[in-house]
Amino acid sequence: MSDPDESGLDGFSSKDVDNSSSDSENSQDWSNPSSDEIEKILERSHRIAVVGLSSDPARASNGVAAYLLSQGYEIIPVNPKETSPLGLQAYPDLASVPGKIDIVDVFRRSEFAPEIVRQAIAIGASAIWFQEDIISPEAFKLAKESGLTVVMNLCMLKEHVRLV
Repeated sequence: MSDPDESGLDGFSSKDVDNSSSDSENSQDWSNPSSDEIEKILERSHRIAVVGLSSDPARASNGVAAYLLSQGYEIIPVNPKETSPLGLQAYPDLASVPGKIDIVDVFRRSEFAPEIVRQAIAIGASAIWFQEDIISPEAFKLAKESGLTVVMNLCMLKEHVRLV
């Protein structure tokens, strides 16, 4: 369920997105947890803030969030341009979300990843998950240095189906 052009928060369409990768994005300056660790993340987590969740059913964020909701996760939409995707109250940013967040699931372009990590750190999230085609070694380093578990360039829906 990949949509590499999903940007959600700023309302960009696919024509606004540069899909080219820089050399630093192509180098392996990051690594994902093992399958066992990813399975544990998915099993112990309950509240998932979906940054960039769109009300458009054609968007990957919508399909992934709907699936996770159907699997019993509490989904918190984070998108200043939405009011109630999937019938859920949306928040403009992570700082506005009440309560503890287990996973911040990101559907934003790679260039926004470091700032989203800073917000995830500030709210005390346990993990940050960057969907397929979202790669940022800078964000990975920031998150790891702050003790966050980081999953990058993987679809949470696909991993859940595969592992849980």
